[in-house]
Amino acid sequence: MTTDQVQAIGPEFTAFLRPFERFFEEPETVRHFRNYSRGLLTDLPRKTAEPLAKYAGTPPRCLQQFLKVCLWDHEGLTDGVQQELRAAVVELPPDPVGTVGVIDETSALKKGTKTPGVQRQYLGCVGKVANGIVTVHLVAAHGKFKALLDSELFLPESWEADRERCREADIPDDVHYRPKSEIALELLERSERNGWRFDWLTFDEWYGSKPGFLRVLDVANKQYVGEVPKTFSCRPGRSRTAMSAEAIFSQPGVKKRAAKSFRLEQQTGPAAVWQVKVVDVALGASSRPRRRLILARNRETGEIKYFITNAPKRIGVRRVLSAAFVRWNVEHVFRVAKSEIGLTHFEGRSYVSLKRHLALCLVAMAFVSLHTMQIRGEKSGGHPGASLPSPGSHLSEISAPHTSDD
Repeated sequence: MTTDQVQAIGPEFTAFLRPFERFFEEPETVRHFRNYSRGLLTDLPRKTAEPLAKYAGTPPRCLQQFLKVCLWDHEGLTDGVQQELRAAVVELPPDPVGTVGVIDETSALKKGTKTPGVQRQYLGCVGKVANGIVTVHLVAAHGKFKALLDSELFLPESWEADRERCREADIPDDVHYRPKSEIALELLERSERNGWRFDWLTFDEWYGSKPGFLRVLDVANKQYVGEVPKTFSCRPGRSRTAMSAEAIFSQPGVKKRAAKSFRLEQQTGPAAVWQVKVVDVALGASSRPRRRLILARNRETGEIKYFITNAPKRIGVRRVLSAAFVRWNVEHVFRVAKSEIGLTHFEGRSYVSLKRHLALCLVAMAFVSLHTMQIRGEKSGGHPGASLPSPGSHLSEISAPHTSDD
């Protein structure tokens, strides 16, 4: 990034925030919005209300109240961010894969029992059961462009069973436990209301292992390719007997079948060769709709992945796999959101505050995505800077704290 570009970031960010100021009721809350958003782009080690307030030169209680009780529309803010990003993606050149929606979740360790949604549960951030919260997300990817579109807290059943505990955490009575797959579908529905249309949806094996989730996507005519576990149960060919994905590809006839090799380019490294076999399968008792179960083995590492897709056969396996491997983008987005924006830094006991923190992180991430795209447009596609910033490349030059009405 050139010196001129660095110096231009401050005014650009101010201009970027301006259309979103309509979601805030008072000039004071607009100032807090500006300060909080700028703080998220600094290199502060913790991006909670207190250090952000100190950075902005305002009392910590002001930003705490801004998150919890001030009048502003965080749902409208999320809609506005999605609409802004969609308008930008429409202007991008066509991509062979198209626009891909990636469904995934992330987690954060939390102490105590007061943070909304906290309990002992499996946390991907540490790879084991621990005390923390889980949030479900929707990411959009189009070529080298990638952006975080939405975030929602997963409320465990233990919280649902204790409405008094929910009220103490400011969780409304109409907010209930929902499976993560149902939350994902709600995020997808909201993105569509805001103009998003995905050529593909992709997700990891937890979501892929849920037949009900897949059926909803089928009924809604959403084209998907998702990873599934080796234990995924389906019926191969015209068989009436269900078996695991691993067992299907271990059948003598399928095992002897020659694999086809596909060389797939990767943005994060050299191209990889995947050896692939495909079997037509059905879920449940019905033979319709038919799907394709794919086994892909990395020729170099021996890694094996299983995928399920409802894409019609006229769409070749190479294109299906290209869409499937777009999912790596979500991990990069999460790393940037956590390490640079403070997505998981929230500390508090209010559900409203947590929701608002997530919405404000969407604003900061949207600016990073759009600014990166702008820079990429000024460089050749092979320029080493033509990607979302890597974790550690701080954006503290964004601007000084903003305290005026200008």
